Amino acid sequence: MTKYHALRQLKENSSWKSGDVLVLFGELFSRGYANGLVEEAQKRGMKVISSTVGRRDSEGNLRALNSEELAEKSQALINIPLEAGFDLELDAHGQSIVDHLKDVKLNSWQEAKIPKESLDLCRKKGRIRFQASVQAYLKELDAHIPKGANVLFAHLMAGGVPRAKIILPVMNRIVKGTGDRFLSSERVLDTDIGNLMIESFFEVTAETFKTLTAESKNLREKIQNAGGRVSYLAYGYHGTEVLMGNEYRWQSYSPYFQGWAKMRLEDYAEDARKQGLSACVYNCPEILTNSSSIFSGVEVSLYPLMGALRKEAPQSPQAQKSIDQCMALLKPGISLDQILDFTKDYLTSDIIRSHCVFEKWPQHNGKEQLAKMLQAADDLINMHQDTKNLITFVLSEVVFSACGKIMLNDSFKPEAATSWINHDIIAKIQ
Repeated sequence: MTKYHALRQLKENSSWKSGDVLVLFGELFSRGYANGLVEEAQKRGMKVISSTVGRRDSEGNLRALNSEELAEKSQALINIPLEAGFDLELDAHGQSIVDHLKDVKLNSWQEAKIPKESLDLCRKKGRIRFQASVQAYLKELDAHIPKGANVLFAHLMAGGVPRAKIILPVMNRIVKGTGDRFLSSERVLDTDIGNLMIESFFEVTAETFKTLTAESKNLREKIQNAGGRVSYLAYGYHGTEVLMGNEYRWQSYSPYFQGWAKMRLEDYAEDARKQGLSACVYNCPEILTNSSSIFSGVEVSLYPLMGALRKEAPQSPQAQKSIDQCMALLKPGISLDQILDFTKDYLTSDIIRSHCVFEKWPQHNGKEQLAKMLQAADDLINMHQDTKNLITFVLSEVVFSACGKIMLNDSFKPEAATSWINHDIIAKIQ
């Protein structure tokens, strides 16, 4: 595996301390990875400064949060909209990318055309808008940083699904389509709509990190000249190692359309380090979040974490508590070994392994692979007493809490431009 750097042990000598600052570059939403980072920073007495991507009014104009929305936020917040992307920008004819796709139907999406000059202009305007917002944001941020404090920028920007009505039906067929409803992600990529999705993911997931590191140069130097240290971290996804039988093996979810953007994000972190910056993209394990719920099957690889907890932390009361909480949600008679045997058989099957080739990542879906993944997800859900109360909710909490601690401890002086957080280290620190 090339360029593969996994964190195997928790660093015990993190230098982040009380009075240092965690800057959340992007909006913090509930039940997501960054909540674990915030909780860990708060335990250490760090000052947390939040951001917002803003909201769109009824006319489609980007605005800051209103007083009611601000009241729902628990941290200090710089109320300058940091929405990235270009799908709502207007081209030379006064049309947005969304306007170009408004009449596209599901039976004709393959023929949809987006003028290249419109896409290029809208992307340029989106970048100019975002850059100006970041500059204003950083100017205000300066006043919130105590002299001599160390500062950690956490890049939370991800996603970028174009807001045209046709996009979600197409995505649903890519990630949930079986039989006649199956849609090849590779086929989609060869269309204007597929290209738009990839370009949009690039803008939101990757280009925002590049803009952050570039535009914060003056503030970074000011902090460093005052004796502080500045680091940058970002949340990545590039598959993860999970327990299959007695060994940890890398696997991934397919099709992951944001994968190309995540790889560009890794490249930008590498570029930043070559410029002398302290930066790292942390590839975190799959969890079930509000934003990932569209991807049925992404959570299957979360179940083996119970086996990792049993293997790596047999004496840990917290690990046993998590396992007990999970097992209490299952139907009577279903054992932990049954769950682990099921996921092992699934993850080591030829069809799934053929879609988990590290060197080929991100891989497209296949009709047989997608059907098998969705069936496995359904089978696991049906092992629960209540299909609305799942083991994956408990295990997701374990993952993002552990990731927060692991990332905070590593990020003061990160070991690599890209690091993998796998199930082994998550289980070890329980």
